Amino acid sequence: MERYSIIYEKNPREIVLLRGSGCIYRKCTFCDYHLDCCTDTAANFALNREVLSHVTGQFGQLEVINSGSVFELDNETMDLIRHLCREKGIRTVHFESHYLYRERIAALRESFRPVELKMKLGLETFDRHLREDVLHKGIPVSEPAEISQNFDEANLLVGVTGQTASSVRGDIELGLQHFERLCVNVMCPNTTAVEPDRDVINAFLREVYPLYRDDSRVDILINNTDFGVGD
Repeated sequence: MERYSIIYEKNPREIVLLRGSGCIYRKCTFCDYHLDCCTDTAANFALNREVLSHVTGQFGQLEVINSGSVFELDNETMDLIRHLCREKGIRTVHFESHYLYRERIAALRESFRPVELKMKLGLETFDRHLREDVLHKGIPVSEPAEISQNFDEANLLVGVTGQTASSVRGDIELGLQHFERLCVNVMCPNTTAVEPDRDVINAFLREVYPLYRDDSRVDILINNTDFGVGD
């Protein structure tokens, strides 16, 4: 399992894949990332400390992911991240959070000041039926402005039956209106019952990918390890 990497293109930053207590939600039908977890807080901190020891601060930006939400990382790990920001001159930290934690984000931002936090939401799609009835994301609102409140960035998912090239492009355009940055993830086979729809993926690669491949605000992951972390 690779847990430290450097992203050189578009928005250069270091990225770490840490381990937390596990996603508290665990209802997303397409996701098995929550399997990377441990209930032993001391063991998590020991692993996270080793991973964070590779951070240099060379870009002044650090992205932290943990197969769940930032709020599922232990307190010692969070304190270490704050310390690293001061020690390495990191000005911006990117975290991920489920929508259910939205009311805790303001306090987290305050606790990191003067470091700026960029909070990323696992949105997957603005299509409420697909998002809630098929993917079971647990985002009970529909208006994009309300969805994006408290968040700066979003993950979108491509490759689910029911999507089209047009609907994916619509998601991206709407996302660019309401978020600073997007990460478009092409669905890869995993242990869940939801299988990638190759027709949707091929249409995306043919008709949509070329339009945003060079967009500085859009990261596109064809494989889920394209950032250099994961398994």
